[in-house]
Amino acid sequence: MNTKLTMPIVFLLMMLTSSMAGCIFGLDELGNTTYSPNSGSCDGAPIGHSDDGVLRILTYDINAISDEMITQFTNQSGYQVEIIRTEDAGGILEQMLQTKEAQQADLMIGLDNTYLQTAIDNCLLQYQNVSVNNISDIALSHYNGDFATPFDQGYVCINYDENYVDGENVTVPTSLWNLTEQQWNGKIAFPSPVTSSPGRSFMISTIDYFENDEDNTTDAFDWWRMMKQNGAIITSGWTESYETHYTGGYGEWTEGYIGDAAMTISYCHSPGVEAYYSSNWTHSTSLMLPLTSFHQVEYAGIINGAANVIAANQFIEYLLSPEINTQMPEANLMYSVLNNTDLPETSGYRYHSDIPTQPSSISSERISQEMESWLSQWIIGVEF
Repeated sequence: MNTKLTMPIVFLLMMLTSSMAGCIFGLDELGNTTYSPNSGSCDGAPIGHSDDGVLRILTYDINAISDEMITQFTNQSGYQVEIIRTEDAGGILEQMLQTKEAQQADLMIGLDNTYLQTAIDNCLLQYQNVSVNNISDIALSHYNGDFATPFDQGYVCINYDENYVDGENVTVPTSLWNLTEQQWNGKIAFPSPVTSSPGRSFMISTIDYFENDEDNTTDAFDWWRMMKQNGAIITSGWTESYETHYTGGYGEWTEGYIGDAAMTISYCHSPGVEAYYSSNWTHSTSLMLPLTSFHQVEYAGIINGAANVIAANQFIEYLLSPEINTQMPEANLMYSVLNNTDLPETSGYRYHSDIPTQPSSISSERISQEMESWLSQWIIGVEF
């Protein structure tokens, strides 16, 4: 059964209002949401819980934060660690907003560059005092400040099944408009940008794509409406799109697999991951259209109101140590953020992983300012 995400209008308005707490927003003459981030300085929030010597980390189900990693940190530092998990990066931001006056965690791990600026604008993070000197310029290109530190990165893009796009019956798309054609009817699974970080990243890239194409009469949301009319499968998150619907990945080995989509949104190195776990074999590849990929960076940051700031600083340094961060390709299936690192060549991991030459270039500041308006337009055009 195709799971479709639905969201009542009342809940949507509540979500938009709560996620913009501490910011000024309204409507312009066209009825679009306008947004002004909090331009004042952030005061230190009251400590939300007692310092009992335990470091509490708010994150989603990040593979890199394994039991072995936590045990090693505890053995090295003496700090016990408690993990508080949400379903995804959006859940991290939402929980931080809801507990703004009494934060229950010390360290956030997992907000990416589509969420980070909103957290900073809402004074949800505090200054961190970490000593990390080997982070690459590309990892710092979206944010290079004192409130968050990148720990992994990758490019979100379209993945497709080469067994379906065989070059004869179905050819490789040369434009996003090709995806509105009959041959793709009901064959594409998109994780929702409302609830999915990769889904949000791809939506941003479509905005950049259509702002820079030759047609000035249509925009990204016209395209999204046409994709909906062409039977696009909208899911709540990456896992459902990739594991349940996509025919080019490992989903066929998972419970609940449907396999009705020959295209989905994942990472440009996801085919490399498939090869890595399948002895250098995959029939999945990425679609390298200009401006349709998004450079995603994930961050760690100390929560404003943390009780155990010292341990939080130490964990960030631990996460960015060469011993830990160079393991990101295998441990977290993402690129390291350190200089002079890459994906391993083992079993075709690097060979089957593409790096876009022209990713989306929309700034983090613009993302923060316009995201709620974009999501409103997406929901109205796709979900209702």
